[in-house]
Amino acid sequence: MTLTRFGLPLLAGLLLSAASPTFAADDEERVFGWVEKATLEPWGVEVKAKLDSGALTSSLDARDIERFDREGEEWVRFRLRLQDEASGETFTERMELPLYRSIRLRGAGGTDRRPVVLMKVCLGDTVYEEQFSLRDREEMFYPLLLGRRSIGHLGLLDVRETFLNEPGCDEDSPFVAHDPEEDD
Repeated sequence: MTLTRFGLPLLAGLLLSAASPTFAADDEERVFGWVEKATLEPWGVEVKAKLDSGALTSSLDARDIERFDREGEEWVRFRLRLQDEASGETFTERMELPLYRSIRLRGAGGTDRRPVVLMKVCLGDTVYEEQFSLRDREEMFYPLLLGRRSIGHLGLLDVRETFLNEPGCDEDSPFVAHDPEEDD
């Protein structure tokens, strides 16, 4: 089994654990595949999530993205339109959330500036509050991309496997709040 933690091969992580206990493999850590089912909370909408160690910040499919001012603070208005993997139905929700920050990405298509908001996602039996950049991902196969910041909270990543954990969160599920100390 090829396991990685924070994008490093597990063997390298084990070798580094001799020098730094933060890279020690823990037998109790969960293993996630490179594609998992996740639910967006609080709605419980099930989507396919690609765990991408090449991305730092997670990304969510959002449409009609608009920044606006509310009482002197920057906010973002957008629409979610997602296929619920569990029911096959289309989920649509208009949202307004505080702008957490903005990111600028450079790629083959040029520079892209995206708003980032904090939202909750269920993976396995735990709800995580994570940063999500908003982007129209309609043409992408996965509406939810989980970057290294999110993967780092989960445990180990097996890049050869998919769908190792079913989302199963409820009001009693463990909750991992966003830690502003992890911001760049």
